[in-house]
Amino acid sequence: MNYKLIADIAQSLLLARWRQSLVAAIGVTFSITMFIALLGFMNGLNDLLDGLVLNRTPHVRLYNEIKPNPDQPVNRSGDFKNGHNFIRSIKSSSGRLEIYNSAAIMQAVKADPRVLGIAPKITAPVLYNAGTIDITGTVSGIDVLAESELFFFKDYIRAGEPLDLKNVSNSIVLGKGVAEKLLADIGDVVQVTTSKGERLPLKVVGYFQSGIADYDKVQSFASIATTQKLLGESNSYVTDIQIKLKNLDLAPAVAKEYAHLFETDAEDIQTANSQFETGSFVRTLISYVVGIVLLIVAGFGIYNILNMMIYEKMDTIAILKATGFSGSDVRKIFLGIALSIGILGGLLGLLFGFLLSLVIDQIPFNTAALPTVTTYPVNYNPQFYLIGISFALVTTWLAGFFPAQKASKVDPVVIIRGK
Repeated sequence: MNYKLIADIAQSLLLARWRQSLVAAIGVTFSITMFIALLGFMNGLNDLLDGLVLNRTPHVRLYNEIKPNPDQPVNRSGDFKNGHNFIRSIKSSSGRLEIYNSAAIMQAVKADPRVLGIAPKITAPVLYNAGTIDITGTVSGIDVLAESELFFFKDYIRAGEPLDLKNVSNSIVLGKGVAEKLLADIGDVVQVTTSKGERLPLKVVGYFQSGIADYDKVQSFASIATTQKLLGESNSYVTDIQIKLKNLDLAPAVAKEYAHLFETDAEDIQTANSQFETGSFVRTLISYVVGIVLLIVAGFGIYNILNMMIYEKMDTIAILKATGFSGSDVRKIFLGIALSIGILGGLLGLLFGFLLSLVIDQIPFNTAALPTVTTYPVNYNPQFYLIGISFALVTTWLAGFFPAQKASKVDPVVIIRGK
């Protein structure tokens, strides 16, 4: 079989109707361009939205939750062991928010090869005192270095230096919303009162803005030592141990293991943020569906063009078969035409899709709600380009297969007799 001859014939037929072939290639190019740009933009948006929360969320969180004791005294009494006990309005028993033996737990977690790093944390509900008005909020005591390394804390500091929390005693970084309510500037002193009535003046050394307005209206940060002092607790007091894993998918299993091993409550990131994963999946699915629909529409265009070409080139097909070309050879010629359109349009689509993504990536996007974002987000994952060219080839091959099959069954005797 002379593949060069088949390729030359396919090229001749393709160029004979170059305008229609060009229109089909443009259709594929446009489809792939929009597929790449849309998928890159939507996944960039997913990364941005998920990052607002997931970057600030530990993969596993160890803490003590205050909850009613399910094992009530009446259940332990031998007098009622054969009965069904109905207990209403059970109140939470006296418990401790502090993680018992936290230093030993952190040392054991650090030694786990699955763990990337840990960051201790203290959560303290407080009142910010603004004159005669008290504003409800929360102060999180953090290890600044660990928080910056694992949870990108320094990226959300809009003014001031995060290390000042560690270097300046009795200091605080206010959430942007809190600072606006208190009319507090950097260098000012704010009064903070705990739920136990303890009051401590703290110096403002920076502003924090996460992009989640409700969070920034209540949240502020201080060092571990300052928060322990604020609560009147010892230097071993820790309410949360935040853990980042090397493999995010291990979080549910590790959380269950640590909860049993250390006798604490544990929450994994999948459970804490399942709604974000659902949103990301839906947006990505929409992107794929729109891109595939565009490619299918382009495929119908190629199908129609090849069908018209076959009807117009019946004489040529008959002559080819009469001179010794088999039905398989004729099928290869028209499939070659379809794949040529798909390859040319697909490669140009990848190029223009990448260029359009670059343009989107440079468009300014400034909003107070997303302080770390300056342009529209775009994801340049090579997987999108591989999927795009694969769909282009598959779609054009299917669009060319049925016309090619029809051309391979043309009876040259019938065509020549008709002439």
